[in-house]
Amino acid sequence: MTTNEEKKKRTEMLVEMRKERRETVQRAQELLKAQQSARKALERALTGGPHSVPQLAQAVNMPAHEALWHIAAMKKYGIVAEAGTDESGDYYLYRLVKEA
Repeated sequence: MTTNEEKKKRTEMLVEMRKERRETVQRAQELLKAQQSARKALERALTGGPHSVPQLAQAVNMPAHEALWHIAAMKKYGIVAEAGTDESGDYYLYRLVKEA
């Protein structure tokens, strides 16, 4: 059984840990917001039909390597899927799996 003193000690320790890690948590939250915003922008661009990574990058004003990173993650989680290749056959096209 836990005594009140042990509970108080644990609570104080948790408060201290939150203070120590506040900046790290804040940075992680900011990064998550930026990622979610980028993915929503890519999803909006895909509502017009299948696009290649370079087309998506241009549409949302994002470097192609970042767009590719987000598309790979979105593909992993079933948000987008491959939809063939472009006319030149150089790039895969991606489409939304489920339109919102």
